[in-house]
Amino acid sequence: MRHSSIVLRGALACLLGTFSLAHAQTTNTDAVVDPTAARQQAREIAQGDPARWYREDATRQAQLRTLHKEIGAALQEAKNACKKVPAAERNACLQEARATYQRDMAQAKTQVDGLAQTTP
Repeated sequence: MRHSSIVLRGALACLLGTFSLAHAQTTNTDAVVDPTAARQQAREIAQGDPARWYREDATRQAQLRTLHKEIGAALQEAKNACKKVPAAERNACLQEARATYQRDMAQAKTQVDGLAQTTP
């Protein structure tokens, strides 16, 4: 009896792992992007890369401001994605998004300083 219980638990664990992997693959797509944002992104992609991607920011402060904006935008996208997950997983998703945001903001200054050192 004990052996069958172990086999059943193993099978359930494999099934749960498969479900989690399938869920992760379906939630990590552009399908979680708000339709309005998706249309805006499509227009921007059609126009090509923004010139600012190829232009150096004049000051360290400008670089830091830009990085903060990008980190904030990433947080917003993560929050939108969290709205699409099942309610039972939503709080954990939001906590992870906020933790990533806080970690990225804490590292932003160091990252900008590192960019300044590598730029000739």
